[in-house]
Amino acid sequence: MKVLVANRGEIAVRVMRACREMGYPTVAVYSEPDRAALHVLYADEAMPIGPAPSRESYLRIDRILDAAKKTGADAIHPGYGFLAENADFARACRDAGIIFIGPSPESIDAMGSKTESRQRMQAAGVPVVPGTAAPLRDPVEARTEAKRLGYPVLLKAAAGGGGKGMRLVANDSEVEGAFQAARREAQKAFGDGTMYLEKYLERPRHIEIQILADQRGRVAALGERECSIQRRHQKLIEESPSVAVSPALRRRLSEAATAAAGAVGYVSAGTIEFLLAQTGEFYFLEMNTRIQVEHPVTELVYGVDLVREQLRIAGGQPMRVHGASGPGGQLHPRGHAIECRITAEDPFNDFLPATGVLQYLRVPSGPGVRWDAGVEAGNDVTLFYDPLLAKLITWGETRDVAIQRMRRALSELVIVGLPTSQPFHLRVMDDAEFLRGEIDIRYLERAGARVLAAPPRPGLERALAVAAAMVADERRSAGRSDGRTAAESERLGPSGRPAVGPSPWVIESRRMNLRDSLE
Repeated sequence: MKVLVANRGEIAVRVMRACREMGYPTVAVYSEPDRAALHVLYADEAMPIGPAPSRESYLRIDRILDAAKKTGADAIHPGYGFLAENADFARACRDAGIIFIGPSPESIDAMGSKTESRQRMQAAGVPVVPGTAAPLRDPVEARTEAKRLGYPVLLKAAAGGGGKGMRLVANDSEVEGAFQAARREAQKAFGDGTMYLEKYLERPRHIEIQILADQRGRVAALGERECSIQRRHQKLIEESPSVAVSPALRRRLSEAATAAAGAVGYVSAGTIEFLLAQTGEFYFLEMNTRIQVEHPVTELVYGVDLVREQLRIAGGQPMRVHGASGPGGQLHPRGHAIECRITAEDPFNDFLPATGVLQYLRVPSGPGVRWDAGVEAGNDVTLFYDPLLAKLITWGETRDVAIQRMRRALSELVIVGLPTSQPFHLRVMDDAEFLRGEIDIRYLERAGARVLAAPPRPGLERALAVAAAMVADERRSAGRSDGRTAAESERLGPSGRPAVGPSPWVIESRRMNLRDSLE
């Protein structure tokens, strides 16, 4: 199987790594500003697909399918975002005889519409948040339904996700403006301005269940992820398991998640998202018919490589998850994992997106530390795409150990060239409310004064330490040599065995040649 990855950044590199381990050659696609990106250098082949705007590159189904045809790719992995949950793309792949590494277009259609998915979940016995079952025609109907449900309510895009096309409405006077603004945003983000209403729950937790389903009818639930630390409905920190979920509640959530997947004949990796009320009741929120940004915490706690399982399932093989089959099948967590999203944003300036050259990067390592990145030193960070640079994940035998390791790893991480969310994450790791596990979707509103206060200017000692680290790394890099010819490096990996895809030495050579040509 030759796999084209229809994405960019860290998820593209993540998928390519799994492909390389399994012996599958890979194809990268890239827009003009991404021509020197890490995922392009990492792939076996790369094809340009257009200019910077996503609508002219990463969202162009025709150009991606043309790249697959020209390179002989017989499978496409969509990653997350862009076309990952686009049923038309999955259908176009199927029509072209290309394996879509994900669910069927019918499943995407069923779960992609928030109104249809709510109806299906109710039919399957999965609890849903009280709301409208059909799309809203106009603000007048929205106001009528809001009065029936009782304020506050959430206006939400039927085709939405990631907080786009969503507005909190507190009273009648806010309905008109919120409806029009949310519809415009949804139309721009998803090409669909359909809206519906949900009752707003006070301070719930955002809990999601990872599921895997293969073509042989097996469905497995791989526990929950706590995703309550958010800003504007965008997740910032995730962990698994949740301190609020008991084994009995985990079983009930898993049963509901597998019932939800079964209701649409789901195949591949997916996530069922729930809101967990303070009373212990939970409600279906939505299903993400793709791999999630936060999937690594599940991998570390449950010992499952979700991307490899996606590849296996797409190839018609059974998933290799044991001890979990049939309705409510679930595994049991081992230890605790936490993920921090390292983004190019200034947390002390309202998370304003940052741009510039990533001048220097030193990543943490050591026991229980994982770094999933789509950037490296020298990359130009632009405003064209999502500000996510990398994900830092730690694992420990207990939540306390995982937090200690995250604190240590964040303190070892050095990024020079632009502001990032790193200092925000460090502060959260020291916040008493977080340490007690007392979190919900309103956490940042309460903790903002503590974790988002402007920091003092860095001291001279910190500046000198960073400079010394940069000089030391430059000296080590300059003294490196493996003595191999270019042809030998092309064929061999670091152990001298034949490599699948280009070796790190070849990637470095390509990188240097490419940069020279761009200067």
